[in-house]
Amino acid sequence: MAKSTRDRPAVPARTFRSLRATGTLPLAAFAATPAGAADPLLFLPSATTSTAALAVAAGLALFTAATSLLHLSQRRSALRRQDELAAENAELRDRLDRAQVLLRSEPLLIVTWGGPSGHTEVSGDGELIGGDLSSALRFSAWLPPEPATALERAVADLRANGTTFRMTLWPHDGRVLEAEGRPVLGRAVMRLREITGERLETVRLREEAATTALERDAIREALDAIPHPIWQRDRAGRLTFVNAAYAAAVEAKHGADAVERVLEFLDSAVRQEAFRRRALHGAWRARTPAIFAGERRMVDAAEIAGEHGSTGFAVDVSEAEAVRNDLQRQMDAQLRTLDQLPTAVAMFDDGMRLVFCNAAYRRLFQLDQTFIDSRPTDPEILDRLRAARRLPEQSDYRAWKAQRLEAYRSIETQETVWHLPDGRTLRVVANPDPRGGVTYLFDDLTERLHLETRFMSAMKVQSETLETLTEGVAVFGTDGRLALHNPAFAQLWSLDANKLAEHPHVDAFILRANALYADEAAWAAVRGMVTGLGEDREGITVRMQRYDGTVLDCTGAPLPDGSTLLTFVDATAGVAAERALKERNEALEQAGALRDNFVHHVSYQLRSPLTNVIGFTQMIADEVIGPLNAKQSEYAGHIMRSSNAVLALIDDILDLASIDTGDIALEPEEVEIGRTIAAAAEGLQDRLAEQRLALVIDAPEAIGTFRADPKRLRQIIFNLLSNAAGFSQAGQTIRVSAERTDDAVVLTVADEGRGIPPEIMDRIFDRFETHTAGTRHRGLGLGLSIVRSFVELHGGRVSISSTPGEGTVVTCIFPADGIRPRVAAE
Repeated sequence: MAKSTRDRPAVPARTFRSLRATGTLPLAAFAATPAGAADPLLFLPSATTSTAALAVAAGLALFTAATSLLHLSQRRSALRRQDELAAENAELRDRLDRAQVLLRSEPLLIVTWGGPSGHTEVSGDGELIGGDLSSALRFSAWLPPEPATALERAVADLRANGTTFRMTLWPHDGRVLEAEGRPVLGRAVMRLREITGERLETVRLREEAATTALERDAIREALDAIPHPIWQRDRAGRLTFVNAAYAAAVEAKHGADAVERVLEFLDSAVRQEAFRRRALHGAWRARTPAIFAGERRMVDAAEIAGEHGSTGFAVDVSEAEAVRNDLQRQMDAQLRTLDQLPTAVAMFDDGMRLVFCNAAYRRLFQLDQTFIDSRPTDPEILDRLRAARRLPEQSDYRAWKAQRLEAYRSIETQETVWHLPDGRTLRVVANPDPRGGVTYLFDDLTERLHLETRFMSAMKVQSETLETLTEGVAVFGTDGRLALHNPAFAQLWSLDANKLAEHPHVDAFILRANALYADEAAWAAVRGMVTGLGEDREGITVRMQRYDGTVLDCTGAPLPDGSTLLTFVDATAGVAAERALKERNEALEQAGALRDNFVHHVSYQLRSPLTNVIGFTQMIADEVIGPLNAKQSEYAGHIMRSSNAVLALIDDILDLASIDTGDIALEPEEVEIGRTIAAAAEGLQDRLAEQRLALVIDAPEAIGTFRADPKRLRQIIFNLLSNAAGFSQAGQTIRVSAERTDDAVVLTVADEGRGIPPEIMDRIFDRFETHTAGTRHRGLGLGLSIVRSFVELHGGRVSISSTPGEGTVVTCIFPADGIRPRVAAE
C-alpha cells in the first residue's frame, strides 16, 4: 500500500528549476531520496506503470550520466579558459606597465589617426610643443614655415598612402625633435620625441653628412659643368674623380668610366714631373701639350697637393694662344704702321715710363736711339727737351710740367698747342689709357699753318684777280643757283648787282639774258651743264653772237664739288682779227700755189734747153768739134759743172712736184749700201777738194744690202753730203756712217760746221727755207725737204740734231725688210 504524499520527502526546488531548464534531473535528486522511500519518478505526472517507470528511470539515469560528463568537461574547459584569460590579462597588464614606463622614460608625444572611434588622438608630453596638446596638429604654431609645410606633406602622405617618414625638426624654442610616422594596425601613428645627448650628436652628424653629400654633389655637378678638365688623385697618384670635360677629353663614357679604366689626360713624363713638383713645392704648373679627343692641343695645367691627395685642372689655351699670337701680330703691325706715320706718337705706361715711340717722334725731338732704349720716364724726357730748347718757353717750368703730368690722373683727353723756340708749332694730344699710362700725339702744324696762310693769301689774290678780270665768270652751285660771280659777268649781261646778290637760279639768268641773245639750243646746253647729273655733265663751248654785235665765247666746266663754272670771254676783236687772218691766209695760200705752179712750169721749160747746153758742152769738152786749149777746156768744165748743178735743182723741183701730185713711184731692188754711199760721194769729190774738206765713210762690208730705190737713195745721200759741205769750213771732216739693227738700216751724215740755230730747227725741213748762217752756201732750200720726202716714201723717218758751233747730225732710218707699202701709199 502506498504511503501518503505527505509522508514523502519533498524534492528540492532547484531540482525542478534544473529540470525545467535542462530537461534532466540531477543525480543529487536521486541521491537525496532516503532508503525505503518511494522513487521520485512516481511523483511525475507521466509515471503510470512500473515498467514505464523503470524505463524512464533508466533513461533518466543514462541521460543524467551523459549530462554530468558533459557538464564536467565544459566546466574543466571553462576553468582552463578562465586561467588562460587570467594569464593573458596579467601579461597585458605587464605590457601596459612596461609601455607606460617606456612612455614616461623620456618626453614623448604620440598622435594617432583612425582608431575605433575614428578620431585623432593626441597623448604624451605637451612640453615638447610648448605645453599645449591642442596645438599638436597645428604644426605652424610650433615650427618654422618650411619644416611645418614639410611635416604636413609627410603626414598627409602617411595617412593617404601609408608612407613612413622620419625627419628632424627644430621648433621655435630651440629644441631638436625627431618626427617618425608609420602605419600601425590600420592606424596612422606619428611619434615626436626630443633628441638629446649622443642621439642629438648623431643627428647633427647625419645632417652634416647629408649637407656635405649635397654640397659634394653640387660641387661635382658644377665641376661637370666647367668646360675644362678637372681631376683628383689620391696620395698614390691614382685617379679618384674626373669631371665630364676630362671624360670627353679622354673619350670616356663618363667620369666613373675614366676613373675605372685609368685613362690619363697628361703624358707619363708630364705626370712624373708634376708628382715631383708637388712633393717639393706642393704645387705644379706648366704649359704642356695634351690630347683632346684625339686632337693635340696646348693647355695650361696645374696640380695642387692636398691632405688626401691632389687636385688638378687644365685650361685649353690653343685658341687663346692663337688669338694672343694673332693679337701680337696685329699689335706689331700697328706699331709698324705707327712707325710709318708722319704724326709723332709716344706711349707711356702707368709708371710714366716710355714703352713705345715711332720714328717721327725721334725725328721731331731729335732723340738718339740709346736714350730711347733706356726707357726714360716722361719727366726725364721733358727735362732733356727743355735743356735742348725743344719745349715751349715757360716762366714757371715746374708748374707747367706738373700740369702736363696731370694727364696720368685724368680720364679726359687733353689737347694743347706748343710754340717751340725754333718757330715750329705742335698740336699735342694726351690720351689717357684706361689701364694706366698716357699716349701722346704730336702733330707738326707748322707746314699746315704756313699752307693755310698761303691759302688765305692765294684766296685773297684770286678774289682780287677775279674782280679785275675782264672776262665774265660765274659759278652755279649744285642747286642751280648763282654762288659766285665777278663784276665783268654783271657788266657783260647788264645784270643788276642787287638781283645777283639774291643768288638767282640759272633759269632766271637765262630769262634775263634772252634780251641780248635768244638762241634756245645754246641756252639749253648751258642749262644742262648747270643742272645735269654729275655723271652726265661734260664741258661745253658755245660762241654767242649777240644782237648788239658783241661776240662772246661761253665755256662751261664741271667743278669737283658738283658746281659749274661758266666763263664769258668777249671775242669780238678776236673774231674780227681771225676773219682778217683767214682772208690773208687764203691769199698767201693762193700766192704759194701760184708760185709752185710757176716754178714747176719754169722748171719744165728750162730742162729741155739746159739739156741741150749740157750736151753741146760735153761735145766741146770731149773735142768732138775740134781741139781746145787749156783755157777753153777749163771754161768748158765750169760750164758742165754749173749746168749739172742747175739740172739737179730743176730735177729736185720736178721731184717735189711729182711728190705733191702723187705721181712719183719708187723702183725698189736690192741695193748694196756701201757701194751706193760711195757712188753718191763720187759726185762731190771736186767740191770737197775745192773746199779742202775730208770725207770719212764708215760702212762695214758685212752690212749687206736692203730693198730700196737706188736712184732715190743716191739722191738722198748726195743732198745730205751737199748740205753738209755747204755749211762746213776748210779743214773740217764730214762723216757718213751706216749700220744695221734688227729691224732698220740707219744712215748718218755728220759735219763739224756752224750748226743750226734752235729758232729755225722746227722749219729746217720746210721747202725754200734756206739759212746761210754766215757761210758761202747758197741754195733754194729744197735739199732736206727732198730727203725727208724720199725717206718717208721708203717707210722710214728722218731726225736731225745740231749744236751751234759744233756741227749737225742728220739720221735717216729705213726699214730693214724693205719698202713698206702702207707708208709708200701715203
